[in-house]
Amino acid sequence: MALTAARATAITTTRATALAAALSTALLTASLAQAAPPAFTPRWQIDGNAIRWQVADTHRDQLEMSGRQVSAVIDYGSQADGTLLLSRTVVWPMLRTIPDDTHASLIRKFGPEATPAIAIDGAPAAEHLKQVRFDGRLALQSQLAPGLLLTRTLTPSPDEPALVERLELVNNGKTARRYSFAALATSETTPADKGTHGAYVIEVRSPAREGTLAPGARAHVDVIISGRLQNEMVYVDGEEALQARARKVAQWRDELVLETPDPVLDAMFAFSKVRAAESVFATRGGLLHGPGGTRYYAAVWANDQAEYVNPFFPYLGDRAAVQSAVTSFGLFARYMNPEYKPLPSSIVAEGRSYWNGAGDRGDCAMISYGASQFALAQGDAGTARQLLPLIDWCLEFTRRQRDAEGIVHSDSDELEGRFPAGKANLSTNVLAYGGLSGAARLNAALGDPQRAAALQHEAQEQRAAIERYFGTSIGGYDTYRYYAGNDKLRAWIALPLALGITERQRGTIDALLSPQLWSENGVLTEAGDKTFWDRATLYALRGLLKAGELERTMPYLRYYSGRRLLGEHVPYAVEAWPEGQQRHLSAESGLYARVMIEGLFGIEPTGLRSFSFAPRLPKGWPRMALRRIRAFGAGGQGEGLELATTRLKPGQPTQRVLVRLDGKTLLDRAWDGKAPLQVALPD
Repeated sequence: MALTAARATAITTTRATALAAALSTALLTASLAQAAPPAFTPRWQIDGNAIRWQVADTHRDQLEMSGRQVSAVIDYGSQADGTLLLSRTVVWPMLRTIPDDTHASLIRKFGPEATPAIAIDGAPAAEHLKQVRFDGRLALQSQLAPGLLLTRTLTPSPDEPALVERLELVNNGKTARRYSFAALATSETTPADKGTHGAYVIEVRSPAREGTLAPGARAHVDVIISGRLQNEMVYVDGEEALQARARKVAQWRDELVLETPDPVLDAMFAFSKVRAAESVFATRGGLLHGPGGTRYYAAVWANDQAEYVNPFFPYLGDRAAVQSAVTSFGLFARYMNPEYKPLPSSIVAEGRSYWNGAGDRGDCAMISYGASQFALAQGDAGTARQLLPLIDWCLEFTRRQRDAEGIVHSDSDELEGRFPAGKANLSTNVLAYGGLSGAARLNAALGDPQRAAALQHEAQEQRAAIERYFGTSIGGYDTYRYYAGNDKLRAWIALPLALGITERQRGTIDALLSPQLWSENGVLTEAGDKTFWDRATLYALRGLLKAGELERTMPYLRYYSGRRLLGEHVPYAVEAWPEGQQRHLSAESGLYARVMIEGLFGIEPTGLRSFSFAPRLPKGWPRMALRRIRAFGAGGQGEGLELATTRLKPGQPTQRVLVRLDGKTLLDRAWDGKAPLQVALPD
């Protein structure tokens, strides 16, 4: 029977509609798929407390090391002909240049001119790089001739404004060799009108040395690159600096020790402690933690310091790092005002100036959250009372930015306009919730239950407002929009999970691990873009683990940790790409440590001497432990706080959980891996 035109059109339309529906379903199914971590081949290997690269090809990398008065970014690698590539960018944060702004640290780059000429048997020697090893000091081992090795060991002086580079020759051959190191003695005096403290003197010095190296013998010379005020004197002993750096790194490694069956996670955690804690500078405004990266020193930020790294320092217990946190909060407190004008996003130039070029980024939400978490974890009532006025002021400022829907407005977020954030963004509002929750617990711990109850009620109202305003479906996932009008998945949907907001947990987990957001470099800032910031990936990993999503998350955590520790750019978490070209900013290392502390072990402060924790064991792990924890008042010279858990039966979820304080057992019980455990330390 012939079809009428109308019927033919109807059938065609029906088929097209069905095809479109099938295609839509297929696309949605694809979008809901979980992105798998790509295959990863490590360049480096774990070597005891170090990582090691056996050089077999052309490659270059860089890393940063810091001391109290200096920081150095070392570029190193193997060139096409196998010879060593080496340059050092040295930063003196307290030798301030004009204008005295965020980036006013004195900086110089040193290449071959800072290397003594080396001769073997009267002929110039070429260094062919064979091995690189890093244990907190960078060792570059090259072959000069058959049987003759030269190892350069670079380290910042822990206390003086100098970079030390030791060149050590060893004769592994069977015949004696003549050697010589030429002297280095260069000096630069900067113009007095270019420095806030007048003229500065930069020197490169190394003594001449020559002799005969018998088989099995060694000889060394130290190159000292220093910077100082013109009327000051700096003396650095190379041996003392090398040993002092080794002791300091060992001290950081020996505190807050992670023990798991995965050596990559343990090593990445150990290196993260070093990078987070070493970047504390002795400024004229007090000890200040600085991000680094040749750009950010002698200054503090509401996100990098207050929000990211300061809450980590009580767990490590490093006194200088803890003091730097207190100093940073004190600097922000100077800008409290009765008109409730915004606090600066950053306080720069050793505390003498500030930067607020992106307007209010939600900085008070960042500070109230970070300061309350720091105060609770530090476990000291005096410190808590010292910080409470700043926390209260920041909470009041945030209240005054709320609209009729209970949503906090801000000019931007921590990305400072790099990506759209609207008039009100998810990040500011979730951190505002975190600030209220932390302040409620802090007030309860300080003996004000009425104030605590009011703050907790306000926190729940903030949480409900977040759900009403930001909760939606994006990209096929039941998760959060980042701002009104946002129609693309954003990395910061991880923040609610990290701060215990679980209303859209399932959809948010699926979105974070989807091909729309997860990439070979972690979580993308926005779906469809190539930009990534490690801070977002680290919040995501922390939130996923905190939510108990172990089996789906562990492959991503292992992949991320392996790539950052043993891949092409090592051994720390990075800032971002393409901006900054993956600088090793130090606060990101603090965020990595918090993935383990707050994510894997689920530690959450509930008071000055109390916390909850949920140490869920990943499948296949028989045990894990976090030892020598200094938080919650467990500092001092004792063993500190120890959290350990073991699986009671293979393949079963039941675990034995053990909590000790200075060797004394506080808790020893079986746990089903569900509701977090509550621990109160004795006074």
